[in-house]
Amino acid sequence: RLGLRAGDRLTARDALRAMLIGSANDACLALAEHAAGGARAFVARMNRRAAALGLAATHFENPCGHDAPDQRSSARDLLALTRAALALPEFRLTVGATRVRLSTRGGRSFDLVNHNLLVGRVEGARGVKTGYTPRAGKCVVALAVRAGVEVLVVLLGAPDRFWNAAGLVDLAFEASRG
Repeated sequence: RLGLRAGDRLTARDALRAMLIGSANDACLALAEHAAGGARAFVARMNRRAAALGLAATHFENPCGHDAPDQRSSARDLLALTRAALALPEFRLTVGATRVRLSTRGGRSFDLVNHNLLVGRVEGARGVKTGYTPRAGKCVVALAVRAGVEVLVVLLGAPDRFWNAAGLVDLAFEASRG
């Protein structure tokens, strides 16, 4: 949670940054309500977009990724979704930030540090997204770029997600050189 209070107003850009960098579910719900009038309508849009992207193993029941009986995805689908999102310059820039400062229109400020521990610690790490739910476990989608080569790693249910992702990134770059 970002810690939004009733009546707080912030830009959609800042709410997106809070959601992507700080995993702020209150900002996620605020964005869904702003974009579609409510969470249910936004989820319907998410499912239509998933179908358009060919994400056959993905079905959303809520906008924030909380566990729900029929909410599901796969590493393959998350990879395809990430590729589509990375085509958007604002998304790419946002997920690679190590920290951001956001402010409500009323003057409340929030300092967020990227939850993706690879950013700023692993050579070429450019972020993307971390997550955790009891059913999915610890997850990470990680992007790293070195010498013009991009590596994307998707780990689901990975207790040591950052160590494992860092190791896979290094192995992928070693393989790309050989």
